[in-house]
Amino acid sequence: MVHTERAALIDDLARLDEGRWEEPSLCAGWTVHDVVAHLIDTARTTRLGFVAGMVRARFDFDRQNARGVERERGASAQETLERLRRVAPRTSTPPAPLDSRLVEEVVHGEDIRRPLGLVRSYPQEAVVRALRSQTRTSASFGGARELMDRVRLTATDAGLSLGSGPEAAGTALALLLAVSGRRLAPGELEGPGVPVLTTAR
Repeated sequence: MVHTERAALIDDLARLDEGRWEEPSLCAGWTVHDVVAHLIDTARTTRLGFVAGMVRARFDFDRQNARGVERERGASAQETLERLRRVAPRTSTPPAPLDSRLVEEVVHGEDIRRPLGLVRSYPQEAVVRALRSQTRTSASFGGARELMDRVRLTATDAGLSLGSGPEAAGTALALLLAVSGRRLAPGELEGPGVPVLTTAR
């Protein structure tokens, strides 16, 4: 599933004019080009390499990510795209559950696609597994585990309900983006639990 998402993103990126790579992504402070470089960096990362990188970054996760973007961003969009093609088949991973790789690909895929007006119909299993992973992951690692006793997430397209408290309902993809701290379009979520998600980050 991770390889499928990488291939789909490569297809979308290959059709873009180079100038669009410099448009802002949904990741604050990062362009589309920066997010692609980050995906290359995480695809290359091994368990040992992650630990070594954290030591070099003095255990500052944001600093480590910034260094990875700087390292993997090519001089042109085409150079960066070629780097993404080369790493797409890799199976290496940092020391995290494998489903966290799906979170990376789906959420960052939307970080890129939404500002550019691109739409992907993601396989439901990939999105649901990513959503479950985010609700099991602590906020210190970018997840929403601590929120799950304050809000109930109902995926209207997947027959799935997670957590307890006032309900926030929407597609599994919208819920995944919300618990990952992304801003959604009006009307993507509804219910009394929506303010819990929008004020939590």
